[in-house]
Order: sequence, then C-alpha cells, then structure tokens
Amino acid sequence: MKKLILVLMVLGMLTNCSEKNKIKLIDGENFEKEIGGENIMLFTLQNSNGMTAQITNFGGRVVALWVSDSKGKFEDIVMGYDNIDGYLNSKEAYFGALIGRYGNRIANGMFSIDSVVYNLDRNNGDNQLHGGPGGFHNVIWDAKQIDPQTLRLEYFSKDTEEGYPGNLHVKVIYKVTDSDELIVEYFATTDKPTYINLTHHSFFNLTGDMSKSINDHIMMINAMYYTPVDEGLIPTGELATVENTPMDFRIPTIIGERINENFQQLIYGRGYDHNWVLDKGSEKTSLAAKVVEPISGRVIEVFTNEPGMQFYGGNFLDGSDIGKGGVVYNHRTAFCLETQHFPDSPNQPNFPTTLLNPGEEYYSVCIYRFLSE
Repeated sequence: MKKLILVLMVLGMLTNCSEKNKIKLIDGENFEKEIGGENIMLFTLQNSNGMTAQITNFGGRVVALWVSDSKGKFEDIVMGYDNIDGYLNSKEAYFGALIGRYGNRIANGMFSIDSVVYNLDRNNGDNQLHGGPGGFHNVIWDAKQIDPQTLRLEYFSKDTEEGYPGNLHVKVIYKVTDSDELIVEYFATTDKPTYINLTHHSFFNLTGDMSKSINDHIMMINAMYYTPVDEGLIPTGELATVENTPMDFRIPTIIGERINENFQQLIYGRGYDHNWVLDKGSEKTSLAAKVVEPISGRVIEVFTNEPGMQFYGGNFLDGSDIGKGGVVYNHRTAFCLETQHFPDSPNQPNFPTTLLNPGEEYYSVCIYRFLSE
C-alpha cells in the first residue's frame, strides 16, 4: 500500500507540473533493458517547485534535469540521450554519470599501498581515467526510490575490479530539495586499504539549448590555486597561483573571454580541463563555484566538502554524439563541475590523501543549487 501511495504521489506531481510547465519527461520504457541478468530502469525525482531530475541506474546517470529560468520557463539543462541505447553506444562515455572508483586521471595506471604495486586497467593512453573502462559509469547500480524526491543507489565493487584492492561497498543518494538543489552524497567502506575519489559528471548548458556555446556563461571559481598538468593532463605536483593567468575566476568572468590566449595550460587541455584548489572556509561544506547564464537568468552554485573541483569546458565534444531531440553535441556546448580530491593523488605525496582504510567511512557531498537572476 505504501508503495502504491508513493507511485500515485509521484505521478500526480509529474502530471500537474508537466501540464503547467510543459516539461517533456523521457518515457521510462526507453530505459527498460536487461543486461547480464540485471535490470536497467529510469527514475524521476521532483520537488514542490517543479524542478525535475530523471536518473537511470545504468552508471547512476542524470539523464535529464529540468530547471526554471527567471521567467518560470523550465528547460532541460544537461546533455544525454532519450534511450538506454544512446548511452551504450556513445562516444562520450560520461554524460551525467557517477564516477569511480577514482575520478580523474591516475598516471601510468598504477599506484602502491604499503609497498605493493597495483596495476589498473588503462583507458587514457598510459593512464587510467575515471576508474577505467569498467568504472562506475558503466555498471548497473541497485536502486530504490525512497520518496518522490530521493533515490538511493548501491554498488558492490569486488576486490581487484579495474585493478583496485579491496571489496568496496558504495552508496550514493540523489535528492532534489525544495530549495531547488540537486544533492549528491557518496558513502563507501572497504575491507582493504584502497584509494577512492568519487564525483559526478553532468554536462551542463544553462541555456537549455545544447546547440549553443557555453563560452558566454559567466563563471566564478572560489580558488587562488590550481594544479597545473603536463601534456598528458597529469598534475605536475605543483600548486600554482591563478593570479595574472587565464585560470583566475575569483572575479566572475565570461568563460570564453581568455580561452584562446597563448597559455600553455590551455594548450595542453585544448581549453579548460583542470583541477582548482578550492578556498575552504571553516564550514565543512563551502561554495566552490557559481555560473550565470545572462540571457535565461539561470544560475548554478556548487557547494562541496571536497578540496578540489575540475572545471571542464566541453573541449573534446566534436559532433560525434547526437543527443536528446536529435541535437548534435558540438565543441564547447557544455561544461562540467566535478567536485573531487586532486587528480593522481595516489602518486602525489604533497596532495591531500585519498586513502580509505578498513573501519573508516568515505563521505563526500556535492550540492548543485539552482537560482535565477
């Protein structure tokens, strides 16, 4: 009976909001597929204001995210596909996905713990990226919708999966709040020392039109330092000041204003694809970034307890992927804000550690708060 009441509440909220704001929900049947005896599904979360997220348990991906502009018009502001086959055949592997065991790059696909060397599955030249080819973005999570606004995902990552030590139990909570937030909380435990760095990889365009450039968005990143990279996008180990460089977003700046400057880091990344060292206050969760789209008035604020955030400007989108509504995803038509520990931390002793030991609980949180101006 409780499950029936929950379903009716969700359907009632969605019907009223969809009619009022013309939110075009993706049909759940488009994601019903069985792979290896496990069922892929699509879940819909919605708050009292109409903000709506659709999430699949394949890779824990945010498939659609409907957010209001300054005039009350809702648009879907994330890239993705209308059906599961799009994700299974996509050139871009990470649209909307949960990332693990380790977000970002690990140099040479290896690290050591207590003098034991672990060789990881490599998928980025000689390096591992975002947990390897079989990372959390490509697994089917156990899913339960707790209420109309909350989804719980769980996954058991076995010892040696993608080369990582330890049996790792992971839980992720997605919640759409009545304050127009999408909260992503991560929890994990292990039975052996292991490295872990979980993050989220939605591709945002606050215009709601994925054919438009994001270079006119205005960005603030709350960081005095960033971690420079080599030509393979592996951190050098240095914490470099952003001052007097195109990496300085402490004052809100148009994303594309300096993107073509002759600056070596922009050349290596083909634009922005770097980790910023966040200025942390006394609060456990603090403001990392703010992005404003001036025409629609949509605003995203990012809060986290993590020490870093990767800002990626869609530099590798090249028109190969055709997404929702038949839109071609071209160069720099989306940005990602991935809260995280620093890339390659297992091999960088001066970076904050990402080691998780038995008896400890890993916890990370990312809050995407949506406003309008």
